[in-house]
Amino acid sequence: MVNVNRLPGPMMDAYEWQYQGVCMGVDSSVFFSPEAERGAKRERREQAAKQLCMRCPVIEQCREHALRVREPYGVWGGMTEGERAAVVRQEKIAS
Repeated sequence: MVNVNRLPGPMMDAYEWQYQGVCMGVDSSVFFSPEAERGAKRERREQAAKQLCMRCPVIEQCREHALRVREPYGVWGGMTEGERAAVVRQEKIAS
């Protein structure tokens, strides 16, 4: 008999929080930069994304997910990729 305890749980259970996010239905270009976006334009887009995140009921789950999986792109949980990378670096220094 197969031991199903080793198998991962249903994916819906792990990611259901995403359906409660303020970002649902918002164009992904708000959260993810187009190629070669720099400077003030990028900062404005990131600030707009963060403003949405600050109103989000699942901001903590989103941030924890992005940090746990080392999400390399976009604004997640009110944090940019650079801000998340800084947290990861700090965690490595503290360990």
